[in-house]
This record gives sequence, structure tokens and C-alpha cells, in this order.
Amino acid sequence: MKKGEQRKQELLQIAYEMFISRGYENTSVDDIIEKAGIAKGTYYYYFESKEQTLEEVIGMMIEKEAECARKIISEQIPVPQKIVGIIASIRPAGNEKSIEGALMRPENIIMHNKIKRRLVATVTPLLSEVVKEGISEGIFDCDNIPERVRILLAVSGEIFDEGDFTDKDISVFIDMAEKLLGAERGTMEFIRGLIR
Repeated sequence: MKKGEQRKQELLQIAYEMFISRGYENTSVDDIIEKAGIAKGTYYYYFESKEQTLEEVIGMMIEKEAECARKIISEQIPVPQKIVGIIASIRPAGNEKSIEGALMRPENIIMHNKIKRRLVATVTPLLSEVVKEGISEGIFDCDNIPERVRILLAVSGEIFDEGDFTDKDISVFIDMAEKLLGAERGTMEFIRGLIR
């Protein structure tokens, strides 16, 4: 890694830790600069704004989550559990909720949507790989795999991300996932326990 890129990663790590400990809204560019021990011009050499820093911090979080998902793919566990494991791995950790909360603010809706698209683009190939494994094992029977995976991600995000869902929502999601992937009824029932 080149020195400039290493410096940028160090700044991202400092911002990440401060966004978690203080919250995004309570962390200023000056706070990051002071903690890093750099001049303001150095900060702005790497980032145009605090919002860009947040976007790149979240990109760093997505890559970390994707690495966890890649490990799940190589595990010797049943295919349906790999799918749920991957979906679970792309959720922010408990201590990262303050960063995620910053994206939910009305003024950050454009960034939120951009990051959501990036997350889907990162995870779709990983989930598609597992669905293909499930097809080869006779668990799933479907075509247009990336499109089905994107729909599954979109629906799960809309229903479960806010935490405001019912048992009926879970039942419908399980039924939809089984039909979407061409799985036998009951194949994805274990999702219920994981969601709860």
C-alpha cells in the first residue's frame, strides 16, 4: 500500500472510531484532524467533506462485511444457512448503529440510496454463487439468479432493517424466498429463528 493510501486508511479508521464513540453528528472535521494530528489541508486533500468521509467509512464497513460473507461461502454448512449467514453478515455490527443512523436522516437520503446500491452490488455475486451451489445440489430450481438475489435483498432490507415487522411478515418472507428460489416448502423455515 502506498504511503498516501495508507494515510487515507488511517484517517478513515480514526473517523470510523469517532463516529462510533461520539456519533456522526457529534464528530466534526476539526475533531478528526485533531485526533489524527494533521493540518486541515491534509484532511481536505483526501476528503472533500465530512459526508464523503462518512461514505468512505461505510464503504470500508461494507468491504469488511463482504469479507465475512466470503468466509461463509467456504464453510461446510447447508446452502440455505449460507444464504442467511451472508445476509446477516452484511448488517452493521451493534456498535456501528450510530453510523447507520446518520444515513437515515432526511438530509442523507441520497447518500443512503447510493450506499444501498453499492451494498447490493457487492453482495449479489456472493449470494448468486451460493444459489448456484444450491441448484447443483437440487435444493433450488431457478434461473435469472442475480435478478432473484437482488429482489430477495431488496425485500429483506425493506422489511427487516427497521425492526418493525410481524410474525406474518416473517412467514410471507419465508414463503416468498422459497418460491423465488424454487425451493421446497419448509426449506427456509429456519429463517424464522434467526430473525427473532
